[in-house]
Amino acid sequence: MRRFTQLPQWWTYGLVFPLAVLNCWLALLVFEYFRALITVLVVATVLSFLLDYPVRFLHRYGLKRDRAILSVLFLTLLVLVVLGLTLAPILLNQITELATRLPTWIVSGTEQIEAFHNWAENRNLRIDVSGLTTQLSDRLSSQLQSLTGEILKFGLGAADGLLNFLLTIVVTFYLLLHGDRVWEGLFKWFPSKLSILLRELLARSFHNYFVGQATLAGLMGLSITVAFLILRVPFGLLFGLGVGVMTMIPFGAPFSICIVSLLIALNNFWLGVTVLAVATVIEQIIESGVAPRLLGGFIGLNPVWILVALLVGVKVAGVAGLLVAVPMAGFIKNTVDILESSRNKSREIDSVSSIEPMEQ
Repeated sequence: MRRFTQLPQWWTYGLVFPLAVLNCWLALLVFEYFRALITVLVVATVLSFLLDYPVRFLHRYGLKRDRAILSVLFLTLLVLVVLGLTLAPILLNQITELATRLPTWIVSGTEQIEAFHNWAENRNLRIDVSGLTTQLSDRLSSQLQSLTGEILKFGLGAADGLLNFLLTIVVTFYLLLHGDRVWEGLFKWFPSKLSILLRELLARSFHNYFVGQATLAGLMGLSITVAFLILRVPFGLLFGLGVGVMTMIPFGAPFSICIVSLLIALNNFWLGVTVLAVATVIEQIIESGVAPRLLGGFIGLNPVWILVALLVGVKVAGVAGLLVAVPMAGFIKNTVDILESSRNKSREIDSVSSIEPMEQ
């Protein structure tokens, strides 16, 4: 042991780093093996966290908690069934029609690029977009084929998805019913003061993130869908709701707006430019006027670290990791900041207490 402590610091780090990498690699293998189960647990935890608000509301007005849980779950499933019977067929029809029209849109886009190339040649402008036309056609064709393959995989895995959905509902019910005991059992391994602090920080991070992002997603989806319908954008309902869903993810709204504008510009260039301008204005109004009041500075993370957290979350747990990556990163940062501040305060107190006897 003494020999190990007497080693140079760079040598110690050289020994620790491979062990840390090996442990992370083993953890990724475990997560990959249990990814389906982890996804169910994560989604059920998020649903139980969100549904706990109406459960508390009903319980506060005299309804027993178990009956409040059953009532909220029944209403949630009823809303999902109604949306599945009314909205889902429309969206599925638009997805199918979009997949049918997309090849013609690709042809239209290449024709528009070639027309621009001819216009530039007539005015002696040296702009060569012939290579761009070929690349655009090849890339979009390959993406269309991959999209068709993903839809086929989704259809083949519908039974497995239904089983996971039912399992998620059951786990959500038990988390709503016995979630406090579960969290107490997990946090009891920490010291009492630290356990209370960690539990409060975790609840605050998830509350601020999911409530705020869900509200922003609803506002964004509704506003952009109405704007697309007014502009008579093809597949306006599908594109508007898609932007709203992507708003749940940081940086998802501007990314989805660019993709939608590019797709529309393939069919109608000026309509694509109009969609990009209108959607960007709506996104900026909501992000600048509404988002600060809903989200505030609850995360406190640099955008680079938010992107890193999203990439790590997707790598570790797929879609479920994408949902919880940012609030978990915010929770870790806030915990480290609070622990560091408390440690600094204790050091200041110790330094002051050591100076006072010397002055006496």
